Amino acid sequence: MIQDRIYNQNFTEGQELLHTPGGVRDTYGIECARKRKVEGGVHDVMKLYGFRDIETPTFEYFDIFSKERGTVQSKEMFKFFDRGNNTLVLRPDVTPSIARCIAKYQKDEKMQIRLCYTGNTFVNTSQYKGKLQEVTQVGAELYNDESSDADAEMIAMMVECLLKSGLEEFQLEIGHADIFRGLVEEAGFREAETEQLRSLIVSKNFFGVEALLDKLTISGKLKEIFEKLPDLLGNLSECIGFVKERTNSKRVIQALDRLLKVEEIVKSYGYSDYITVDLSMLSQYSYYTGVIFRAYTYGNGEAIASGGRYDGLVSQFGKEAPAIGLAIVIDQLMLALTRQKCFEESILGGTVLLYPQSLRGKALELAREYREKGKAIQMLRKSSKKPYEEYLEYARRMQLDTILYLKEETELIVSDVASGKEEKRELSENEM
Repeated sequence: MIQDRIYNQNFTEGQELLHTPGGVRDTYGIECARKRKVEGGVHDVMKLYGFRDIETPTFEYFDIFSKERGTVQSKEMFKFFDRGNNTLVLRPDVTPSIARCIAKYQKDEKMQIRLCYTGNTFVNTSQYKGKLQEVTQVGAELYNDESSDADAEMIAMMVECLLKSGLEEFQLEIGHADIFRGLVEEAGFREAETEQLRSLIVSKNFFGVEALLDKLTISGKLKEIFEKLPDLLGNLSECIGFVKERTNSKRVIQALDRLLKVEEIVKSYGYSDYITVDLSMLSQYSYYTGVIFRAYTYGNGEAIASGGRYDGLVSQFGKEAPAIGLAIVIDQLMLALTRQKCFEESILGGTVLLYPQSLRGKALELAREYREKGKAIQMLRKSSKKPYEEYLEYARRMQLDTILYLKEETELIVSDVASGKEEKRELSENEM
């Protein structure tokens, strides 16, 4: 009885270990292969634009991502301690890490710096929200260029990255961080009022916005702007005209003029059909200082990509450097591509070389010749106790294309896994 209880306890514990924590998942098989291909395609676009790879640590000191930096809230970070009792966090965002690197390694560089990366980020959100807590990003950061051309180039590159992934129907929404900041500054709102208003606008609760404004002291013209924000889409010239007639904020007017310039440059790339201007757009990261943008597609409520200008972030690490970046959220992009049936039906493919123990030397020679030609091949020694049909079934389960069965020193049987058709081939010394 005691042994039975121990067995059952161990079995239960073993079964629990088969599951992952909430917010993370395993990716394998054809899904993993597709994900790697999408990552590679997006990365290739960035390399063609002159971006060079960088890797930063998966965990860093807490202060790199503190509230003052404008990243996620402390409660949303995965925190732990090192032996010196320093607080460390799994990175919730890659941009501050790269900003730290720029200040450390490129302190004296005044011309453009272009860096790109592939990595995972970790945000400790509530499991009940159904969001992944670990996601893969492919991103790019452009430093030491404060021009509207740099803004437009990053937006155009995001469009090309999404097209390269196979996505065809998507839209980039573009806004400017200083529109909201300038308006609340002009209105004279207190910090608590500003944060409440920000929260309502981010959640698209414009009925709540209207109710809040009714309680605050604000001019009629500014109130009109806030209430009209969700409708300020599409024709940028008309939207800008509406806002300029009702604001005296130099900060807001400069932001609107910048958007107009960026829109014109994006048109020269030929991507204006993918762009929509949204003057109500805000970002979860408060370090953004200029143009901000996000990409959406149907069948997916979350943004598949985002980016923006953050001219003040690098200075927090000791170097004055204007900057703009973008990040493609690969997990969200994969979800969109799958739901929109953008992937062709396919198998993983590959070749297995089956051989008896007595022909190991010849099998090694054949495998080496395949690999030297850039062909993937796995070796599998055939057991005399297993019939050939078992290996054929294995190849089907593993989604392989071909079995090469080295039956004799000079005889190779080539089997198409899908159909089971076989072809006998005589081997010579110079073959393959």
